[in-house]
Amino acid sequence: MTVRVLVADDQGIVRAGLTTILNSQPGVEVIGQAADGREAVALAHRLRPDVCLFDIRMPILDGIEATRLVAGPDVDDPIAVVVITTFDTDEHIYGALRAGARGFLLKGTEPDQLLRAIHAAVHGDALIDPAITARLLATFATGGPPTAPAQPIDALTDREENVLGRVARGRTNAEIARELHISMSTVKFHLAGLMTKLGVRNRVELAIWAYQTNRVR
Repeated sequence: MTVRVLVADDQGIVRAGLTTILNSQPGVEVIGQAADGREAVALAHRLRPDVCLFDIRMPILDGIEATRLVAGPDVDDPIAVVVITTFDTDEHIYGALRAGARGFLLKGTEPDQLLRAIHAAVHGDALIDPAITARLLATFATGGPPTAPAQPIDALTDREENVLGRVARGRTNAEIARELHISMSTVKFHLAGLMTKLGVRNRVELAIWAYQTNRVR
């Protein structure tokens, strides 16, 4: 099965570089490129890629709004989005998380990390670049939403706390299973339980909640 990717970035050299990297990998194909957010949304709706790779700062329509329009909670048939950014756009990441992005990478990330993020998004998982996990999510915890994070009615179990901590550090399901010596299905079971208890939609929001409640520093 070929993973079909749409690349959106206002810099032509970045689009070309990402396209070259992705097209050189077996099982991955870039099916479209966009230079601004409006064009990205239009292409996403027309081409229905498996994953959209969006920059945050784009003209006409920024990456946050573009993400919301193709992956947001109000979208009936959302498309997976991975956001690629730089440290100087930290303040925008929280909005992208809430808009429905499934992954976050730094520009200049290694090709294997880029591929991992794309494949994770296809399978409903999420990958946050380890280099930015602590900095970005800690920033969200202190400077993100003005309201206090919601507390679960039922306390988290020890196993749920263990899984949550690893999600917040950017671990994939396979890595969590290996570190905790449990099966992948058990990891998914605990993730589903955490999302239900905390009222969140995905593992990225789980990570935010973990930082907001000082479970990870």
